[in-house]
Amino acid sequence: MAFWSQSFADKTLKDPKRKFRFIVQITGIGTDGGTLWYAKTATKPSFQIGAAEHSYLNHKFYYPGGVTWQDVSITLVDPVDPNIGMTLASIVELSGYNPPGATFDAESLATISKGKAVSSLGQVTITQLDGEGRGIENWTLWNAFITELKFGDLEYGSDDILELSITLKYDWARVDIGEAGTVGVTSPSPGQVQADNKAFDLN
Repeated sequence: MAFWSQSFADKTLKDPKRKFRFIVQITGIGTDGGTLWYAKTATKPSFQIGAAEHSYLNHKFYYPGGVTWQDVSITLVDPVDPNIGMTLASIVELSGYNPPGATFDAESLATISKGKAVSSLGQVTITQLDGEGRGIENWTLWNAFITELKFGDLEYGSDDILELSITLKYDWARVDIGEAGTVGVTSPSPGQVQADNKAFDLN
C-alpha cells in the first residue's frame, strides 16, 4: 500500500527517501570516521551497460557487454577550519603529483600511482538516512581516487559561501540496503543477492 494512503499515526510507517538526508564519509579527509559535515551535494553511483550489435539482413540484435561505472561528484563548502582546499591539495600531492622543481631528484621525478591515489583519499561512502538519523542505504566506492578538483569561483557581487567540487573515479560500488540501523552489517560474496537483508554487490 502506498505511504500516502496510510495514517502516519502508525509510527511503524516510513517516510520516503529524502534528498537532504545523507552524509558523506571520506576517511582521508574528515575526522570522526571521515564524516564531512561540509558536504553540500553528492551524486550517487551509477553505471552503464555496453551493448554489442549484430546485423543480419535487415535486422539488428543486441547483446549486453561490460559495465562502466560513472564518475561521482561531491560539492563541499570551504570552511576556514578545517581548510578543506589545502587538505584536498595535499591529497593530490600524496597521490604522487609534485610540480617540477629547480633540480631533478627522486621526489621531482615521482608520478601519480593508483595505490598512492587510493590510499591518500581513503574509503569513500555515501549514506542515506531516515528521519531518525539512521542509515537506510549505504554506498561504498571501491578504489576511489580524485580525477578533478575545482577550488571554486570568486565574485565581488556574490555573498555565497565558497564551494569546492571533486570528481571521483572508482572501480565499482557496493550498496547495502536494509532496515534502519542495519546498514553495512552484511558481507555477501561479489554478485550474491540476499533477499532477507537486501545487501548486494554490483561489481
